[in-house]
Amino acid sequence: MSNISPKVFSSFKYVYLIAFFALLSGVFYPLVTKTSFEPVISGILILFLGLAGGVLLYKATTSETKREIFFGVGLILIGISLYFIFQITGRV
Repeated sequence: MSNISPKVFSSFKYVYLIAFFALLSGVFYPLVTKTSFEPVISGILILFLGLAGGVLLYKATTSETKREIFFGVGLILIGISLYFIFQITGRV
């Protein structure tokens, strides 16, 4: 276990996030129905947009200097992600 570098462990969290978001976006649905993967890819990108907003909100709580910028941009990104989710589901 000590032979594995910390860089491998840090890159594993990104692979885990991509796999989790792919499953959350419904990656098996196009395989079963033999349709396009475009909604799955757009769903993954929308979830990453919301994740980026959440990370910026977290950074707003830990930052001393750019707290307002992180908070504002984080809320905007989460709002854009929510709008895209409503647009995909046909509620807008």
